[in-house]
Amino acid sequence: MVVEHFKDDKNKDIYPLLQKKSRIMPDGLKYLDSWISADFSRCFQLIECDDTDLFQEWVSQWQDLFELEIIPVVTSKNTIKIVTTSPSH
Repeated sequence: MVVEHFKDDKNKDIYPLLQKKSRIMPDGLKYLDSWISADFSRCFQLIECDDTDLFQEWVSQWQDLFELEIIPVVTSKNTIKIVTTSPSH
């Protein structure tokens, strides 16, 4: 999960860029979906990736418009499998 924190009300600058240039993601990062907070201050993106180095490449292209918080997440379905098959449970 990627949380974009828009800088200095730059959210108005980002959307025209996205329409013009797409997300400018390196091969290997797969955009799945996104949600915008009601106050337009943050964007929550679900991105699939096996190589975390690609996130650094992507972040470097957008750091002037927002700060990115990258949080590795696992689906609830997979978490249930891990927890219920773990030897400690």
